[in-house]
Amino acid sequence: MHKLIQLHALDNVKIVVDEIKSGAYLILDGFTFHFAQPIGIGHKIASYPIAKGEKIIKYGVSIGSATENIEMGQHIHLHNMKSDYIPTYTLDKEFTGSKDVK
Repeated sequence: MHKLIQLHALDNVKIVVDEIKSGAYLILDGFTFHFAQPIGIGHKIASYPIAKGEKIIKYGVSIGSATENIEMGQHIHLHNMKSDYIPTYTLDKEFTGSKDVK
């Protein structure tokens, strides 16, 4: 079984469809990648290098932007991307929303 799928031709990410275990090696477009940490189903892997500020494309549309340079094969999640549509208040230090939301 394949561990990664690409949902749309325009996507710059591949989606994990079978958990990648810590220590696993995978071949992605002819390159071998070692994964030191496990990556769960539904998470994203960069299909190619993504520059800081570049859009993250999934389903053929932008789901956010890279907050740092992301290497091909690298895990993409809240530690290196942000939503361009809603505040990523768990990690975004610039969020100025009220703490008293009821």
